[in-house]
Amino acid sequence: MKNLFVGNMSFQTTEAELSALFKPYGQVTRVHLVMDRETGRARGFAFVEMPNDDEAAKAIAALDGKELGGRNLKINEARPKVAGGGGGPRSGGGGGGGRGGRERFSNEDYRESARQPREPRW
Repeated sequence: MKNLFVGNMSFQTTEAELSALFKPYGQVTRVHLVMDRETGRARGFAFVEMPNDDEAAKAIAALDGKELGGRNLKINEARPKVAGGGGGPRSGGGGGGGRGGRERFSNEDYRESARQPREPRW
């Protein structure tokens, strides 16, 4: 079973068009057109599942770079999703501050430990 990534798609491309594009190369188990949750519009990429690895390789070789809907498709084997990749506003760029921001987002919990008395500030 191969899961193929199809990128650089026209936003008007349908699942039926993708299925018809891949059918000459072998059986297509599933076509998943990725949609934007908020707008309901296509995001310009999809996933196509093919049960036979040889047929999937032939489809990649034949269709990568092929034009569909005025765009040259980018087709390759899909990589597994990385665990924990939320893509939120803080993902990626590292923390701020002098030491790489590691202390700022520490997993250590000091709530149970006794507090040290503070020294006077004068």
